[in-house]
Amino acid sequence: MATSARGVGGVLRQVLAHPLARSLDPDDPAAPGVHRRIIQEKALLRDVYEEWYAALASQIGSAAPVLEIGSGAGYLADYVPKLITSDVRATPATQVVLDAHHLPFRTGSVGALTMTNVVHHLSDVEGFFTEAARAVKPGGVFAAVEPWVTPWSSLVYRRLHHEPFDPAATRWTFPAGGPLSAANGALPWILFVRDRERFERVCPQWRVEVVRPGWPLRYLLSGGVSMRSLTPGAARGLLRWLDRTLEQRADQWAMFALVVLRRTGGGV
Repeated sequence: MATSARGVGGVLRQVLAHPLARSLDPDDPAAPGVHRRIIQEKALLRDVYEEWYAALASQIGSAAPVLEIGSGAGYLADYVPKLITSDVRATPATQVVLDAHHLPFRTGSVGALTMTNVVHHLSDVEGFFTEAARAVKPGGVFAAVEPWVTPWSSLVYRRLHHEPFDPAATRWTFPAGGPLSAANGALPWILFVRDRERFERVCPQWRVEVVRPGWPLRYLLSGGVSMRSLTPGAARGLLRWLDRTLEQRADQWAMFALVVLRRTGGGV
C-alpha cells in the first residue's frame, strides 16, 4: 500500500507540476532563478512568503549584522535592512557563497542568523549549530521557518513532496548530496520537539525560545515552487482566515513552524 501511495503521489506531482519546474532538477544551478520567478508570479505564494519574512524580521529586531543562509530564490532583504545574503551556490539573491558548516565570519561577529527552509537540508546539523554558536555573539538570535510534523503535514509531505520526510529517523544526519535534494523534512521537528532535551544538551550555546507551528493550507494550495497553484490568488484573504482557524489546532494541522533560538552567554 505504501509503495502504491507513493506511486500515486508521483503521478499527482507530474500532473500538477508547474510548467517552469516540470523538468527542472532542484539541484540545477538555474533552479533558484526559476523558483524566484514562480514566487513572484503567484500571489498566494507571495502572501505566504511575506508572512514568513515579516515573522523573521520581527524576531530579528535590531540585531546586526544579520546573515541569511540559503537565500536561494528569496527576497528577505526587502524586510531586513543591510541583510547579508548567502547560499551554497551563486543565486540571484546571493551576495556570499559559503558552506553553512564553515562560516567565513570572525568569532562573535554576527548579530543574527536566519533562514527559510534550510535546516532540514543540513547534513551535519549539530556541526552547523556549533559553528553558528562560534560566529553569533552572545544574546544573538537564530530565526527560521521550517517544515513541521503533524498528522496533516506528514500526509502531504510523504505523498506530494519530492524530499525525504522521516519523523522516525534515529539520527540527525543524512547522506550529503545536492543542495536541495539531500534532506529530511522532519528534521526541525525532531531537533526542537522530539529531541529538544538532547539538542539543548549537545548544543548548550543555544536556548529554544519560540516554536510557533502554523501555515497549514496556503502554501499547499499555492503549489509552492514546484506545482501549479490550486486556487486563484484572489482567494488569499479567505485562505488566510482558514489558516488562522486551523492554527487553533496547530498540533494537528501545521505544515511549517517559526523557530527562534537565543545564543546564550556561554562559550563555544
